[in-house]
Amino acid sequence: MKNIIQNINKAFDHRIRLGIMSVLMVNESADFTTLKELLGVTDGNLASHTKALETENYIMIEKQFIGKKPNTSYRATTDGRKDFTAHIEALEKLISKT
Repeated sequence: MKNIIQNINKAFDHRIRLGIMSVLMVNESADFTTLKELLGVTDGNLASHTKALETENYIMIEKQFIGKKPNTSYRATTDGRKDFTAHIEALEKLISKT
């Protein structure tokens, strides 16, 4: 029997990373404050998990100023969208097997 968890992506197994990618899959982009409020996380938690996803090339981080205020926004990359979709499909297969 094929290993039913082999296609589950370790990069997405934390609930915050799962949440970040879920938001970015249905939105073109999201800013730091929006993600923080939607996910109910601290600044540090969000920053560390977005950095981890950026390191894997799953999201792009864009920093800019709007007026005099800094603004950080996030966007899922093509690889991020592809690999997250595969991860969700693997979870769905796992659920249907049990």
